[in-house]
Amino acid sequence: MEFLLLILGLTVLVAGGEFLVKGAVGIARNFEISPLVIGMTVVSFGTSAPELLVSLQAAAEGSPEIAVGNVIGSNIANLALVLGVTVLIFPIIVERQTKLIDWPVMMLATIFFYIFLFDGVIVFWEGLVLFSSLAIFVTWRIRKSRKESKLKIDEHVVNESLFITVGYLILGLTGLYFGSEWFVDGAVGIADYLDVSKGVVGVTVVAFGTSAPELVVSCVAAYRKQSDISIGTLIGSNIFNIMAVIGLTSIVSPIDLSRAGVSQFLHFDMYWVVGIAIALLPMLYFGAKFGRLKGALLLASYLVYISIIVSVNI
Repeated sequence: MEFLLLILGLTVLVAGGEFLVKGAVGIARNFEISPLVIGMTVVSFGTSAPELLVSLQAAAEGSPEIAVGNVIGSNIANLALVLGVTVLIFPIIVERQTKLIDWPVMMLATIFFYIFLFDGVIVFWEGLVLFSSLAIFVTWRIRKSRKESKLKIDEHVVNESLFITVGYLILGLTGLYFGSEWFVDGAVGIADYLDVSKGVVGVTVVAFGTSAPELVVSCVAAYRKQSDISIGTLIGSNIFNIMAVIGLTSIVSPIDLSRAGVSQFLHFDMYWVVGIAIALLPMLYFGAKFGRLKGALLLASYLVYISIIVSVNI
């Protein structure tokens, strides 16, 4: 049964990713917005929605370490695992706006996250700063894109009605949500059957499962020659995870890690988040494409991270 659930989840994930990318391109055409901006907003927000719900629920139930760990793990996986695997399969061309605007915003958000977390507590006003900054950035990005009207969309894509493209988008997001749920349930069930440590399952199977929507969307977008959606989704997801997930969570309820092992987050996991984000910069700038060698380096860094986590938990 678990194997069937795993296969079903993966199938629905792939179908959902296809519909989501198709809907995103359609919306970009209808509103004359760059696909990169759509990837950074609509698509990345949609694929990160599960993280937001999990973090809000965790904070409400008095488990702030889950909320923070959820974001940290997701951000590491998005850049090291998802981007690494994506460019190993389909090398992509990085847009100039990604280098000059989107990466710096992601890096700035990551630094603020580290600073706000340094004392072990993220309070209301810090969350408000994060979320307000996101709202300003997204508004400015959309207006700038509409003003420039530089669409880079496949000429063979049919300009479908807004109603149909929104339908594709909703169908895609629904498929990603249920597909990832079934995939994780099936994978955890198989791990339990094989009597694998839950700590190992958490940092491998579950981490991969929660990043599966971003992975599928990025691979589908790269395959359809919409590389701007692919990398935009990942960088946008990391920005959203920090500014919206952590921001809204701390606005609803202060995130207090003073009793939840904050030193672990600060002295190990956060170093990986910051380090991988910094390492991404030269990869974006050097070379005409974000190719397979860079993807291999990112994936290798993720495997090293996972190996350390597994060795500590065994």
